[in-house]
Amino acid sequence: MPLLRALKQRFGIAAPRVAVRTHLPWYWRWFAIIAVGAGAAAVGWATYDSGMIFAGFQQSEAGHALAKPNQVVARQEQEIAELRAQAARAERQLEIERATYGDLAKQVKSLAEENAALKEDLAFFQTLMPAGGRDGAVTINRFNVHPEPLPGEYRYRLLLVQTGQREKEFQGSLQFVLNLSQNDKAVVLTLPPEAERDAKEYQLKFRFFQRIEGTFKVAPDAVVRSLQVRVFENGSKTPKLAQTVNAS
Repeated sequence: MPLLRALKQRFGIAAPRVAVRTHLPWYWRWFAIIAVGAGAAAVGWATYDSGMIFAGFQQSEAGHALAKPNQVVARQEQEIAELRAQAARAERQLEIERATYGDLAKQVKSLAEENAALKEDLAFFQTLMPAGGRDGAVTINRFNVHPEPLPGEYRYRLLLVQTGQREKEFQGSLQFVLNLSQNDKAVVLTLPPEAERDAKEYQLKFRFFQRIEGTFKVAPDAVVRSLQVRVFENGSKTPKLAQTVNAS
């Protein structure tokens, strides 16, 4: 019968089994999942840290190891800065010493030149000592001419000395004769020009000696070969004495 067969199938031996499960709220399930995840993370971190320790590496030790080179670098940079400052001070001191040495060298050179000039003066003054000789004899001493840094400019120097009795002053004038070459031609010039014969720098008046120093200019492309000085006594058109020197 159909009804009886249906009851057997539902409640008989052949009926399907029924499983009975306990119902858990959803938040307990999430709590369990989170707890399992946290436990797994803790186990993983512990395993990683243990592995690093086993391998001989710890983060704190690594931090200390990295800090040491940084400290060394900082200390070396400070030492380098101090060395640079010392080098700068030494360089400044060296510059001061060089300047001082240069000044001393100039002073020594100046003193040497002055000493040489004094020796020459002494020798020349010794020639003034004797009272004998011709009255009013005039001599030319230390006559020289040389070019100046400015092109075409020359400087001359000479010393006139009156020997003998020197009873009166010598009065007269100077004249210079220049022998130069310009454009492959020989040229002769006279200083001072005739119109300037009475110029003060060419006048002479002394009892013992008189120093003469001056400059003259020629064309920049001209070369002075020699210079002659002529000494005239007042009232005479003939030079009392003359001397020629080559340009040095």
